[in-house]
Amino acid sequence: MISVEEAFKLVQDHINTTDKTEHRSVLKSRAYTLSKNINSPINMPPFRQSAMDGYALCLHKDMRYTIIDEVKAGDGHHPVLKEGEAVRIFTGSAVPDTANSVMMQEKTNREDNKLFLTSPAVINDNIRPLGEQVQKDALALKKGTQINSAAIGFLTTLGISEIEVFSKPSIAIVTTGNELIEAGQALTYGKIYESNSGMLMSALQSLGFEDITISKVKDDYNSTVIALEKAISENDMVLISGGISVGDYDFVGKALLELGTEQIFYKVKQKPGKPLFFGKKGNTPVFALPGNPASALSSFYIYVQPSLQLLSGNIDFSLTRVTATLSANFSKKGNRAQFLKASLKNGEVTIMEGQSSAMLNTFAMANAFVYVPADVNDIDKGDSVEVILLPV
Repeated sequence: MISVEEAFKLVQDHINTTDKTEHRSVLKSRAYTLSKNINSPINMPPFRQSAMDGYALCLHKDMRYTIIDEVKAGDGHHPVLKEGEAVRIFTGSAVPDTANSVMMQEKTNREDNKLFLTSPAVINDNIRPLGEQVQKDALALKKGTQINSAAIGFLTTLGISEIEVFSKPSIAIVTTGNELIEAGQALTYGKIYESNSGMLMSALQSLGFEDITISKVKDDYNSTVIALEKAISENDMVLISGGISVGDYDFVGKALLELGTEQIFYKVKQKPGKPLFFGKKGNTPVFALPGNPASALSSFYIYVQPSLQLLSGNIDFSLTRVTATLSANFSKKGNRAQFLKASLKNGEVTIMEGQSSAMLNTFAMANAFVYVPADVNDIDKGDSVEVILLPV
């Protein structure tokens, strides 16, 4: 059994970033990662731009100006100002080349075409320079940037409609267990509703992964071998739920070995998620997650989520870790590291009731893990602890 730190490093070391790329519409590129640098095709802003509603001025020593014109956002004409002249202007409008300051309207009084300033104008005030945000041909976004909503807005502002990104992996979810039935069916004695496939699919989709297939296999060795062979051969990553322990009807480990899957590690000194398997068949990573739902989801967030980001070209990804103050004393039993479902608010974190590896009700209300290392047992109220934020 290896430590959490060893397991995490082994996963990182054995995930290869994809070299597959594709062209996508900027508007449909959220959560994809750029596969090449993007240089700006234009200056942004493409002209000297007013940051305020007010008046563009050609400065002189007096506080009085003569208004000679008006420039609205989108206007293409270029009024020429002499010293002491002004034009009415609006936020986003092009500032005439002969204007050297913009005075906000709240600091002016106007009578017909006469303008009176109530405070001195400052040269270049409230004027966004040409190319202030990015200059033509300069680097706009670098390779490896994960596209978010702001990046989509930025690229669209530059007039870019299509970009080259790393392709996202196809992912197979394989669930095992004779006891599992689908929601909506009558619940007979000895059966439980299967939840892990839907839970994992939802977690994947929330991270921007859509190419997902789900297959369900009974606790039968030959069926398990066939299902896993198909999943591994047809996908870029395989997630297996259940069947990885050492019971008489846990066939996943044996099936993976028969298929020639390299075992990188099996079992981690952690709670929940001790019976976690990670291996590879060729370049396809395989995670066999524990069958208990909270264990499966915890292992997904800690190990699978970073792996998917690396596989998708997002090499700078890391789990979001912060420090917070613990709201109550905590004592850990045993010598395993623990990922405790918790609620973080205003810099204080509360470890929640119901930490069982089979229970999701607490997980549904949690927004973070409190990470307690293997060598730590007692933490006092007010102590600082490491907190791993869960995706929204």
